[in-house]
Amino acid sequence: MSWKTLDDLSLSGKTVLTRVDINVPLENGVVSDDTRIQRVLPTIRDILSAGGTPVLLAHFGRPGGKPSAEFSLGQLQKPLEKALGSPVEFCSETIGEKAKSAIAALPAGSTLLLENTRFHPGEAKNDPDFAASLAALGDIYCNDAFSAAHRAHASTEGIAHLLPSCAGRLMQAELSALESALSKPEHPVVAVVGGAKVSSKLDLLGNLIPKVDQIIIGGGMANTFLAAQGMDVGKSLAEHDLADTARAIMERAKAAGCELILPVDVVVAWEFAANAENETVAADACPADAMILDAGPKTVEEIGKLFTAAKTLVWNGPLGAFEIEPFNMATNAAALKAAELTRAGSLRSVAGGGDTIAALNNSDAAKDFSYISTAGGAFLEWLEGKTLPGVAALEGNV
Repeated sequence: MSWKTLDDLSLSGKTVLTRVDINVPLENGVVSDDTRIQRVLPTIRDILSAGGTPVLLAHFGRPGGKPSAEFSLGQLQKPLEKALGSPVEFCSETIGEKAKSAIAALPAGSTLLLENTRFHPGEAKNDPDFAASLAALGDIYCNDAFSAAHRAHASTEGIAHLLPSCAGRLMQAELSALESALSKPEHPVVAVVGGAKVSSKLDLLGNLIPKVDQIIIGGGMANTFLAAQGMDVGKSLAEHDLADTARAIMERAKAAGCELILPVDVVVAWEFAANAENETVAADACPADAMILDAGPKTVEEIGKLFTAAKTLVWNGPLGAFEIEPFNMATNAAALKAAELTRAGSLRSVAGGGDTIAALNNSDAAKDFSYISTAGGAFLEWLEGKTLPGVAALEGNV
């Protein structure tokens, strides 16, 4: 760990500029899912309890570098205050004298929420002057927005070079979980990589192959690999033009000692609809007029054995068309098995990605995983081995 945490800096009497992600969904002015708000509360509370003053920097929507009432963070003042259980003030400016005055006038024990950083074109451009204007507002910079760490913006990267900087509790948890899963994992390590297209997961597969012991391929991706081996996948979703790529991936995995796990049996149907007529067949026996929509019970049994033998699990993507029954069976069964092993203490399980979270929530397994990342693009880019600017800036500030 080459980045500092809140525990490494003296916060008492200091203004702590805290980058958070509270980009929550609003429906008719009401927050419909406050998960992101809930996840930043530990950082805010720890700053307050240490005698610091949290001043929140955040984006909301995509206003395109211009002020917009639709994307004003003022709409989140009350929801944030209610969730935090202590006073939250709002300033309608992000930088400048009005922001400085709001900080100076802030009552002890209060938090200040500044206006949307993306109202300024200098944010997305990582403009040095805008970053300097942000830094002028505080004494310490705390980045608690891992989900925005893949953006080299002024409030996520530029400012970290101008102030003593650290990771907030959510950022700390995300980085610790990911490091334990890929940087310094306990072997055997199993990865589940699912989803519709191999083309969207090439970087991910390339980074995982030298680091894990088995990769379970699921979803439409598995069909592409089956087809590349000469199997008829009927009308299934598959990227037939990537057959050579799929075979090259299999060869690379073999050379690296990484086992690629493909379905041995599949659930097929003749229409993509809930409760459609279906049957289970061997992976090489898909009818020409049918489509593969899920992995079969024998495949799920094999996955369960791999999970049982493993020490670390990294999961990104479903095993089938989990959105419609009964084609969620393989994803649900595998997720519940991973949850059971995690509860028992024999498996460390880390998962992330939009479809992944939805699938694990669908099975009610998410609550028992070691860590569920809500970071989306940043989580995927980390798994792909890419440098995240927001993290790199913290690592350089030691």
